[in-house]
Amino acid sequence: MDLFSQFEDAPKNLLPKNGTVLYYGVVIPKIEANVFYNYLLNEILWKNDEAVIFGKRIQTKRKVAWYGEKPFEYSYSNTTKVALPFTKELLALKEIVEKKTLETYNSCLLNLYHDGSEGMAWHADGEKDLKENGAIASLSFGAERKFAFKHQVTKEGVNIILTHGSLLVMKDETQKFWWHRLPPTKKILRPRINLTFRTIVVD
Repeated sequence: MDLFSQFEDAPKNLLPKNGTVLYYGVVIPKIEANVFYNYLLNEILWKNDEAVIFGKRIQTKRKVAWYGEKPFEYSYSNTTKVALPFTKELLALKEIVEKKTLETYNSCLLNLYHDGSEGMAWHADGEKDLKENGAIASLSFGAERKFAFKHQVTKEGVNIILTHGSLLVMKDETQKFWWHRLPPTKKILRPRINLTFRTIVVD
């Protein structure tokens, strides 16, 4: 192995400026990814996500789950969640992600999209509970979905297809300068599960 071969497969930054988004492609082979997908679908304690908008509490079709090393509180959309303890399967996935990204994480927000009609609107993960400019590692299972970025000032756009068993990382100033979303589509009929490993900062 020559000196530079270890860098040949290093992902390149997808963003033209003001942040870093790295797409590692498939990091979990299909057979293994299928096992994790079935576990996540059937064993995670999913709940409909909630948000308080104009004083009214609404429920989304999309389901979520919040796990961590400690019972971390995580607040967004005017609601607060308390983390469940990591399962051994989630810890195994966290270890895979940490080895790939050379980062560490202490929590994971999971999303279950039942089909393409469920998505996420433009937003940035800039909550005060999260480590500032910290890495957020997004691991995907199930249906392939488009993932989109838009610069908050220039409105430049970047799109990528996230595949079964693939890993994407957002870090540095990405959340300050870019929005991201999962656009809805009528073409996707299967579920997608997304794990976003994060770092919660405790005072």
